[in-house]
Amino acid sequence: MTDSLAELSAALLDAARRAGAEAADAIAVRDASLSIDVRGGTLEQAERSEGVEIGLRVLLGRRQSCVSASDLTPRTMAEMAERAVAMAREAPEDPGAGLADPAQLAADTSAASLDLADDAAEPTPAQLEDMARAAEAAALGVQGVASTQGATASWGMRDIHLAATNGFSAGYRRTGSSMSCVAISGEGLKMEREFHGDSRTHAADLPDPAEIGRIAGERAAAMAGPRRAKTGSYPILFDERISSSLIGHLLTAINGTAIARGASWARGLMDAQVLPEALSLTEDPHRPRVAGSRPFDAEGLATHPSTIVENGILRSWTLDLATGRKLGLESTANAARGTSAPPSPSLTNVTLTQGDRTRDDLLRDMGTGLLVTSFIGATINPNTGDYSRGASGFWVEGGEIAYPVNEITIAGHLPDMLRRLVPANDAREHLSRRVPSLLVEGMTLAGD
Repeated sequence: MTDSLAELSAALLDAARRAGAEAADAIAVRDASLSIDVRGGTLEQAERSEGVEIGLRVLLGRRQSCVSASDLTPRTMAEMAERAVAMAREAPEDPGAGLADPAQLAADTSAASLDLADDAAEPTPAQLEDMARAAEAAALGVQGVASTQGATASWGMRDIHLAATNGFSAGYRRTGSSMSCVAISGEGLKMEREFHGDSRTHAADLPDPAEIGRIAGERAAAMAGPRRAKTGSYPILFDERISSSLIGHLLTAINGTAIARGASWARGLMDAQVLPEALSLTEDPHRPRVAGSRPFDAEGLATHPSTIVENGILRSWTLDLATGRKLGLESTANAARGTSAPPSPSLTNVTLTQGDRTRDDLLRDMGTGLLVTSFIGATINPNTGDYSRGASGFWVEGGEIAYPVNEITIAGHLPDMLRRLVPANDAREHLSRRVPSLLVEGMTLAGD
């Protein structure tokens, strides 16, 4: 047995060939993580995990199957390959199944320029506990905070290696450090919980733990004593904390899987307007020190910056090889996968054009309406774009925040909402999805 991910991937491919596979790809992933939870000033939970998981996809013509395991012995790999080939023989034909042509494969597979792996030493449990304690103490120090639900500090590392019988073999490492805190205001049935957290690929880029706790505490205190909002049609401002969900619904609608199945409200909108003319939506998988960056996709194709929406006009679906073949298009190098399933299309680092006004400017201009800061549940019809979500936030009167509100529902029609977006200029640069606060006029609000 070996612990080299490259050797494990190669061994899986050899096993697949011996079992009768015509083509195959293999992925090996090594994970390590450490998480510390603090509550009430005391250590509540400490978790450490690490391990290696392997996955194999075999192809017989246009038939494919996937298997995975965490046992790395040669016997297990041989049995995996035999099971996978037997399953593939019984699988239905998939017209999109198949590996990349060697000419499509990435020539440069280095992730060095992306700076995804922190060279700093793994933090000790004591260091993470001190961070979590500091965050919780800062939250409790905010006037109006009654208690906390705890604070968490964590660290993780992932090594990935992908290999295939078309000649591709490459891998990269990424790390991540995160902090979060949940603060509570009020008591009994009048308790309100609020949260703040942050994560970075490099621990040195994390904000001070006290800042994490302070913001969580201030958010909880601000939500004390919420009311019900007024039923009617109002402008709604989606705070930057949750505004990326609106763009996420658009990304889901233009995903090649949904388009190939004909199960998307956006299926007839290529080269049509989906956002205001002033807005564009781009992807850049090469942003340094950003969690979603990667040098190649899960099928070995070179990733590259691309324009999804140009001046409001939809220019591209999100495709892997399979969905591209089904639609008669080239892959956009957006394949993603785990160890137990075949590749599927997925976007990583997206950026929406920012506006030239602050969130406060948009609040002032909206007059009377709702500032949404959190959601509870969702009903999104993927075929029609009908949108309904439970929400909480703040009622706005005369362009200023008047009081907190909860237990409300907001509703609209996604295609229409997206074409009416007005962006602020407050997107956080380090996030994989850089989306500012977004104002949408004329949504339906159900409250009192």
